[in-house]
Amino acid sequence: MVSVYGDIQAKDDYTHPLGPEENFNESMYFNFFDQGAGSGGFLRIGNRANEGYAEVTLCLYLPGGEVLFSYLRPRIESNDAMDAGGMRFEVLEPLAKHRTTYDGGALFLTDPTQMADPGQAFRENPHKRVNVDLIHEAVGPVYGTTGAGQPGEDPERSFARAHYEQHMRARGTLTVDGQTTEIDGTGLRDHSWGPRYWQAIHSYRWLTCTFGPDFGIMVSEVTRQPGDRTQTGVVVRGESLERIRTVEIDTEFMPGTRHHQRLTANLGLESGERLVLEGVVKGFIPLRNRRAGMVTHIGEGMTEYRCGDRVALGISEYLDQIE
Repeated sequence: MVSVYGDIQAKDDYTHPLGPEENFNESMYFNFFDQGAGSGGFLRIGNRANEGYAEVTLCLYLPGGEVLFSYLRPRIESNDAMDAGGMRFEVLEPLAKHRTTYDGGALFLTDPTQMADPGQAFRENPHKRVNVDLIHEAVGPVYGTTGAGQPGEDPERSFARAHYEQHMRARGTLTVDGQTTEIDGTGLRDHSWGPRYWQAIHSYRWLTCTFGPDFGIMVSEVTRQPGDRTQTGVVVRGESLERIRTVEIDTEFMPGTRHHQRLTANLGLESGERLVLEGVVKGFIPLRNRRAGMVTHIGEGMTEYRCGDRVALGISEYLDQIE
């Protein structure tokens, strides 16, 4: 049995009863990176059954810098499964083993920054047929919370109240237009449920890297409103977990844009140990979410991380509200 840090139980790996909130969202996310191939990506399903649709996202970073991307909002009528728009997530063993599959089209972007204008990007770039079939197996403990016992929060201001994560190994196949590549990599999954609007917070920085089965890092910096910053994270070494207490992130952006290119995170652990996590973005795509006249920028960077003598690929995700 995998160790659990928090109040997560095996039943929480499945979907949950719908809450009364219109914006109730249950989402599962899996990222994976094949270090030898220099490629990776992520899959996400966010069920918004009270609004009648799911958010289905596929993002694949190719070794040459190209990105395969798909975003769909298929109709759903319940929160009974993570299965929409050609994407499906299965729990093979709670808290330990999962399967993700996708069969459908994806936009092929030789210049992924074109997604700053999605309409133009979808008009001017070709599509390819993509099939993903991966098995994700735990290489560390589950950490997070169901949010039980916490005071209630205005649904308009809520963001992933129940949320947990886990470092994983991912193996399987990626097929693009009939050409199949074997995948053997590392990554991270997360699972959250409860009311969510992407516009509920001012910004966040989320850095994740699984260097191997013996070492993983997750860094989170959330700013709910200017001046109100929450910094946290974990360092996972095998089945042990140590919390990050202080975070200082220095980021270099592409001039004139919100596109992050390099970062350095100075981390203070609860034991007093200090780590420096350095990242260079190898593949980047700017995404956005819009609601009620607000526009949210979400920058997704496949990032080569370095911590001490360890080097591996992971993700750096930067969310900012565009004024």
